[in-house]
Amino acid sequence: MSENATDAAVPPARPSATPTWLVAVICGIAGLFYAYAVWNAIGNLVATLQVFGDAGLTLNGLGWFIWIFAAVFPLLVWGAAFAIGYRRAAHELLLVMITGLALVAVFWLNVVAYTTLNSASFLG
Repeated sequence: MSENATDAAVPPARPSATPTWLVAVICGIAGLFYAYAVWNAIGNLVATLQVFGDAGLTLNGLGWFIWIFAAVFPLLVWGAAFAIGYRRAAHELLLVMITGLALVAVFWLNVVAYTTLNSASFLG
């Protein structure tokens, strides 16, 4: 009787709904799009430094925060999407990854709009 009580207390481990190789493929391909967003943010940071550096201007703390966060945000969203979807079915994981990409795209449009319209606020 004590054996049954201990077995009932520990729930069996739920296997992943999707094979590991398929999770890796989906997350890897989606990760390339997230990596493009990171690469784009770093490229724009370098371009901003070059353009304003030629004019004798530098970025202040807000400017550095904007561009560094623009590079880190896609990584955070990819990690959150992976954490939410890796134990789900393949199509659900794909939908979570695409939703994360949509969130990154909206954030990127906001960063571009802010830096275009308010460039004086982050230059020192």
